[in-house]
Amino acid sequence: MKKIIVGIAASLTLGFGLGTSQSTLAADFSGERIEWIVPFKEGGGTDTWARFFSPLISETLPGQPTIVIKNVPGGGSINGANQFDARGDNNGLDVFGSTASTLFYSMLGDKRARYQPRDWIPVFATPTGGVLYLSPDLGVNSAAELVKLQDQELTFPSLGPTSLDLVPLLAMEMLGLKIKPVFGMDRSAGRLAFERGEVNVDYQTSAPYIKKVTPLVEEGKAVPIMSWGILGEDGTMQRDPSFPDLPHFAEVYEMIHGEKPDSQAYNIWKTFFVAGFAAQKIMFLQEGTPQEIVDTYRQAAIEVAKQPGFKEKASIAIGDYDQILGKNVDTAFKMIFSLSDEDTQWIQHWLNERYGVRF
Repeated sequence: MKKIIVGIAASLTLGFGLGTSQSTLAADFSGERIEWIVPFKEGGGTDTWARFFSPLISETLPGQPTIVIKNVPGGGSINGANQFDARGDNNGLDVFGSTASTLFYSMLGDKRARYQPRDWIPVFATPTGGVLYLSPDLGVNSAAELVKLQDQELTFPSLGPTSLDLVPLLAMEMLGLKIKPVFGMDRSAGRLAFERGEVNVDYQTSAPYIKKVTPLVEEGKAVPIMSWGILGEDGTMQRDPSFPDLPHFAEVYEMIHGEKPDSQAYNIWKTFFVAGFAAQKIMFLQEGTPQEIVDTYRQAAIEVAKQPGFKEKASIAIGDYDQILGKNVDTAFKMIFSLSDEDTQWIQHWLNERYGVRF
């Protein structure tokens, strides 16, 4: 596990030099139509991400093919993933855009997930961050003061325990907080519930936090406590560059417990953190796609990220994080699927015991 964690460091850099020169690649998509399955309805985070990248990838692939976004919502991304796995061709004309829940369901052994993402081929990945914040009514102004809340029940809006919310739910338990989740609420609904005073703890991923929650903080209506952090070059947790003044989860754990996190629970949390945040959005090709097509796609993504002004445009549209590119995306992918059978049994048992999830 430690070797894999250290290896992830390279995958968080741009790695522009890892591609093959585009002029030497055999794949040509002239006159072709590429279908990009997004397993959610229009307007969500994954859809926004795919629609940001699709014209850029289209312009950079040899032959400038048309890329069409196909939204296949349902099952928290399961329907679209099942469809891609069953019907997607390996000729480069079918691609898939995953998000945390897509990988979580497979990692957890959800029987509805008939797809096998570990067999797909990642093209590139986009990280994101996240911030946990509290109601000022709780009287806590910093992470160091969380110990004041360990005997108090906190109400947390959540889509479900096997969604991206698994990361904050497990983190908060590891910090000794007593959480009463209100399930069936996506992040947008959760934020609105927080604003109405119906819940007193919430988190948002980076972009919506900056746009929607920062004004609440400035008005004194929300207290930011911590970010989830990012993985640094040595594989350790570091502060999120988007929120450098906030401690990351591992720092807060040490504040509360007086020692650095080093347990099976923490290693499992970190694996889901990578799948949920450090490599949250991934473009996939189907299993068995010829290597020249894979290389062509990966080089196209590298070229997109090298374009003048790309980082500024990406910062506004999808967040201020470097893309995981070239062969480096394989390292992140391997870490996501590094859970042992014992680890899988542990997280399944935890979810069943805490939230009645059956597998």
